[in-house]
Formats: sequence, C-alpha cells, structure tokens
Amino acid sequence: MTVLVVRPDGMGDVLLTGPAVRAIAASGAEVTFLAGPAGAAAAALLPGVSSVLTAEIPWIAADPDPFDPASVWSLADQVRAVAPTAAVIFTSFHQSPLPTALVLRLTGVPRIAAISVDYPGALLDVRHRVDDDIPEAERNLSLAAAAGFSLPPGDNGRLAVTEQRPDPSRWVHGRYVVVHAQASVPARSPSVDWTAEMVAALARAGHQVVVTGSDGDAEITAVICAQVPGAVDLGGRTSLRMLAAVLAGADVVVAPNTGAAHLAAAVGTPVVSLFAPVVPARRWAPYGVPYRLLGQQDAACAGTRARVCPVGGHPCLNSIDRAEVVAAVADLAARVPAEAGR
Repeated sequence: MTVLVVRPDGMGDVLLTGPAVRAIAASGAEVTFLAGPAGAAAAALLPGVSSVLTAEIPWIAADPDPFDPASVWSLADQVRAVAPTAAVIFTSFHQSPLPTALVLRLTGVPRIAAISVDYPGALLDVRHRVDDDIPEAERNLSLAAAAGFSLPPGDNGRLAVTEQRPDPSRWVHGRYVVVHAQASVPARSPSVDWTAEMVAALARAGHQVVVTGSDGDAEITAVICAQVPGAVDLGGRTSLRMLAAVLAGADVVVAPNTGAAHLAAAVGTPVVSLFAPVVPARRWAPYGVPYRLLGQQDAACAGTRARVCPVGGHPCLNSIDRAEVVAAVADLAARVPAEAGR
C-alpha cells in the first residue's frame, strides 16, 4: 500500500505533520510526501517518508504565479506515476483541501481523507472535522487517526527528524545558544537592530552565540554578527540537515515563529519563541519541548494572519526587553546537562 501525504507548505508546516506521517508509516504503508518547494527538504527528513514529490500548488502558495493549467497537469502526472492507494491531505485551518482532492480524484486515487469545513461531495471519503484551537501537530494527528492510522506503542507523538545528520563541529563546539535571525514571513520577524542588540545581550551574559538564517538572510546575519564580536555567522551556510545538527547541539534556540523553531523542537532543543500574534500561539508555538513564549500576544495585529506588520514599529516583538530573552535562555539552559553541547 502506498499512501500519498500532501502538505505543500513551508518547512515548519511539513515538520508539524511528522507524528501523523509516523502513524501512517506504522501501518506498513509506503509514504510518498507531496511537498511544495519550500518544504521538500524538510519532508525528506521525516521518519517514515519513503519518497518526496515537489510541486508548487497554486491554490496553496502564499505568493503564486499567474495560474498555469500545465502546473496542474504536471501535478497529476506525478501522482499517477506513484499510483497511491490512499491519500491524506493536510491543510491549515484557512486552506481548503478540495482543489487538491479533485486533482487526486482525476488521477484515480481511490481513498482520500482531509479536514474540510466545506461540503466535499464525492471528493473525500473521510471528511474530518476538528477544533482548530489545538496545536497543529495534534490537529494533523487527529486527521491521521480519522483515516485509520495510529501511532505505534512507545511513540510519544512529538516532532522528530532523522538522526542521519552531519557533524557541525567545523563551525560550532562546546556549549552555545542559537539565534535564528528572521522568519519566512516578515510580520513574524523582529527588526534587525533589535535582534543585533539581543545577540549582544546574550554575548554579554556569557553565551557563545551562533546566528543562523536561510540563504536569503545571509546579509542580515552578517550585519548582526559584525556588531557582536565572537558571534558565529552561519546565515545561508548550512543545508537543512546541517541546520538540524547545529540546532541539536545548542543549549537553547531563540527564534521567531518560523520553520527553524519547529526544527529545533524536532531535534529536542528548548526554544525561546519570539512570537508575533498574527497567528495563535496555541496552534503554532514550539511543540513537545520546553519553551518560553515572548511577545505582546494582545497586540493590535493578533489573529490577522498578516504577512507584513500592519502596526508601525512592530511593537509586538520590538518591545520585548532583551533582558527577558537573556533570562528565558538562562532558565531553559539550566535544564541542559553541563557537558559540552547536547
């Protein structure tokens, strides 16, 4: 049996399907994961995934190109080549699974499960409904259960990635704190100046600080590290597997609400979450690890799902006292054994 798992979103969204993927794989099914370009590398890290398909889904992409029917035919061709016996479509609460389900029906997938508020007609065999005010990982796991897949005995249901990770010692060693500089969504990122001051405060408190970021963040991490002697700049220098290794070795990760925070949770590292309330923390906070949530959760932007901050000065994050971050890091780091690294 081959089950197609669909979550064509970003890295963090994909990582949050991990427990559900393991439940599906525990049935003995071969799992093929259909991811978007931003999530494919994360899908390859999930235990239980046998293969990964990549497609930009125009009704899911946050900033889609003009609609091209050829992209849908290409998606259908990829699915036909796999010939799955079932599919489980994972979506955020604001997304509809029905366009994807229609494409899968056209390719002949015989059994499809998804969470759907809208009436699905004959597009879904399992129409699951769930309270959206629960952690996203649990929401995903509930869909897997509704489709007939359960976690095996002994699986704690936390996030996880493969243990096959490279050695990060060429860049980091001993005890250190990671600061992930930016989020993939601008509204969820503190300012560069605020982040630089926060990194400096951590350094003054005696922490070795490693600053990470995506390829597109390299200029920002360079600016931050230039202001903090001794900070290690890894912006744009790591693969996702290497980033996982760096995060796994840290005492604590400080990150906005973005994929790196969920990757830290997946490798078991405590997180200081700089959380902009444009989406609810109860759904999207780091899952399954100790964390501290910082940020003004009742700010005017709360619940707007804004991608660009609608409030001048970005007060929900830039008003966080750097001393709060230092104290939260110290509290979480105290949980880590004294030997070098983790």
